[in-house]
Amino acid sequence: MNDSYRWVIVGAGALMTCVAIGAMFSLAVYLTPLAAATGWSRAGISSAMSIDFMAMGIAGFGWGAASDRWGPRLVVLSGAVLLGLGQVLASQAHSLIAFQLTYGILVGTAGGAFFAPLMATVTTWFEKNRALAVSLVSAGMGVAPMTISPFARWLTSAYDWRTAMLIIGIAAWCLLIPAALLVRRAPVLAHSGGAVPQPGAGVITSVSQAFRSPQFIVLALTFFACCCAHSGPIFHMQSYAIICGVSPLAAVSIYSVEGLSGLGGRLLLGVLGDRFGAKRVLVGGLVVQALCIGTYLYVRRLEDFYALAVVFGTAYGGVMPLYAVLARDYFGPRIIGTVFGAATMMSSLGMAIGPLAGGWIFDTFHAYTWLYISAMSVGFGAVAIALFFPPQPSRVALQPRPA
Repeated sequence: MNDSYRWVIVGAGALMTCVAIGAMFSLAVYLTPLAAATGWSRAGISSAMSIDFMAMGIAGFGWGAASDRWGPRLVVLSGAVLLGLGQVLASQAHSLIAFQLTYGILVGTAGGAFFAPLMATVTTWFEKNRALAVSLVSAGMGVAPMTISPFARWLTSAYDWRTAMLIIGIAAWCLLIPAALLVRRAPVLAHSGGAVPQPGAGVITSVSQAFRSPQFIVLALTFFACCCAHSGPIFHMQSYAIICGVSPLAAVSIYSVEGLSGLGGRLLLGVLGDRFGAKRVLVGGLVVQALCIGTYLYVRRLEDFYALAVVFGTAYGGVMPLYAVLARDYFGPRIIGTVFGAATMMSSLGMAIGPLAGGWIFDTFHAYTWLYISAMSVGFGAVAIALFFPPQPSRVALQPRPA
């Protein structure tokens, strides 16, 4: 049963990342109508997403440690309740500060309960095909722009942003709470008398040692720079496309193409990571990501946006699961939730910079040019840092614990 149930974990994880991340990123869909309806600045609204990422990162560290100690089910169930609550309360906010606090802190804290704990949990269920399994869970994030975002756009057009956000919050409760009940700790960690993976040479098993290690420092800094580079272009892409003359509905479709490409990229780079090593594939994906960000400065037509979205989505979507694979290889299954949660906290801080910086750049210069120039520079910085990853430890098969 254990061999088959691990794929249930993958399926439940993919659904939860789709709904949770999709609901959170729907703020990009609400940005223009929300600003028009309330008179709030784009920078002020965008800062709610920046608060989201900061809250998600800090909470992700705590949720990851809680997952190591009490198991992932309690963590994702708590996140499901908080996510719906944050969306519902934010939909009723009548001041910018109230909106920033409810959408930012509550939704962000809830988001931290899904990505790092679920990715870490799946790595403990798999020895073979680990990169592929983690990529499938992360693929839920790629499905979100094709499902949650168009649904949010349709609701906003049919009603208004408040009704749309309220409905999505209630839908999140209906989907996430049942899915959370399917999540469980891997058998190798749940039963003290069961089999445990024996760490290979070079695997770090102490949390305090892990946080001081070159492996963690490079992992965290690369993750930070990678997410800092692509978060602004992703969040402001729809607004940028509209400025370039693309209709609002078509602009959402570009985001959906990026999501579909990110789905394919997660699967492609996951398979390549299992075959050629996560480090090599990660560096290659980061190079492509940086080049794509700079290329946005030269696109104006809808078909050009589509073409670039395919490559960009494949790159930034494909590299994301590889960080969890590297963390699992370097630090083993016992502390993966804590360590990857800490790395995710750094990535979330990077994600927090992009939306706010993009909003400030637009409000100041009335254009997004400097957003793409600075994001491309940071993207190449991520490539440079990733080159310093130490060699990955060798994996070993599960062995029974001595009686």
